[in-house]
Amino acid sequence: MANKNKNENLVDISSNKQVRKLYKKKGRGLRIVTLVLSILMLLTGSAFVGLNLYLETHRKFEGDYTYMKDDASGKQTANTGNTVTLKTSDLLQNSKVLNIMLFGEDNKLDEEFGRTDTIIMLSIDNVHKKLKMTSFQRDTYVYIPGHGYERINASYSLGGAALTIKTIQANFGVKIDRYAVVDFDSFKDIIDTLGGVEMEVTKDEIDYINYQMYKNGQSKGNRTTITAKPGLVKLNGQEALWYSRNRGLTIGEDGNEIGISGDDWDRTARQRKLLTKMVHDLKGAGLSEIIAIVNEIGPKITTNLKKDEIMGLVTNALTYIDYDIVQNYVPSEKLWYYNGPGDESYEVVGSCILVTDMEAQRKELAQFIYEDLVK
Repeated sequence: MANKNKNENLVDISSNKQVRKLYKKKGRGLRIVTLVLSILMLLTGSAFVGLNLYLETHRKFEGDYTYMKDDASGKQTANTGNTVTLKTSDLLQNSKVLNIMLFGEDNKLDEEFGRTDTIIMLSIDNVHKKLKMTSFQRDTYVYIPGHGYERINASYSLGGAALTIKTIQANFGVKIDRYAVVDFDSFKDIIDTLGGVEMEVTKDEIDYINYQMYKNGQSKGNRTTITAKPGLVKLNGQEALWYSRNRGLTIGEDGNEIGISGDDWDRTARQRKLLTKMVHDLKGAGLSEIIAIVNEIGPKITTNLKKDEIMGLVTNALTYIDYDIVQNYVPSEKLWYYNGPGDESYEVVGSCILVTDMEAQRKELAQFIYEDLVK
């Protein structure tokens, strides 16, 4: 409960029955919205040029968050064990911290909703001057509103960005403000438009990229697309995509003859590392350099950012590039385990990640995002 004698921004979330909204100033300033949208576009490789023409020509924007409202009962609950979900009115939020979901979509089958192994929440913290990236492990077992219990990435296949955001809100207790989706082809184009990205890579990471490039016919018949030694290597769009999808290889998997250690935790770490490097590469760039990008890659991004919000992007775009970048992942250490045949979840979806204490997980996530605004 808020301590009004000391700081009205404090809230006690030690129990999910006591979760309250963070202190919220009346009216979110247009300046804050403008800055937030700026860094979102920068992170996805976008910027601002001829924006009126761009917005009128490329309609890839989704509607308002009508799907974020509670159902008729006012609740999205499933009172089973440690996975009690929250209703919208209980979500933590603060006018100076915006949470934006970034999704990487694989939709080669041209389904209504594709698949995503990239679920990253970007928190723009104007209080502590930080950009915060939180990866949600795709195999985390959660309650998906309207569908029951499943792995968290199933929410995207069932209902796209809208349902995934609703799922994260209901289970983890923080409000999501906006989102952006980039499919695999668009991701490659964005990296190539930026001239590639230099990443610090290991021998295993090079071997993985080379193997996938050759196996998928993307190397012009060469078995070693990357011939550089481990260290700082410039990756093109396709190579960067394989880098960010790398979760290791088991010998014999898909008929391969190599074994490379790794798991989904490694993959999400690489995704955050790649985004961090892209932001760092923009430091020192002039406004004209940022403006020159948008016509090429802006149409490749699907977002529910509004036209009037995007119109204000450039004004303060360079401010957030200088914010410190910190990283996080969910579930947190010591709050999860892989299930087994003895767990009920194993009978439902097979192997997955179980959160051992959802209240503690919500609190750790809230403290990472809001820091001293929660206790």
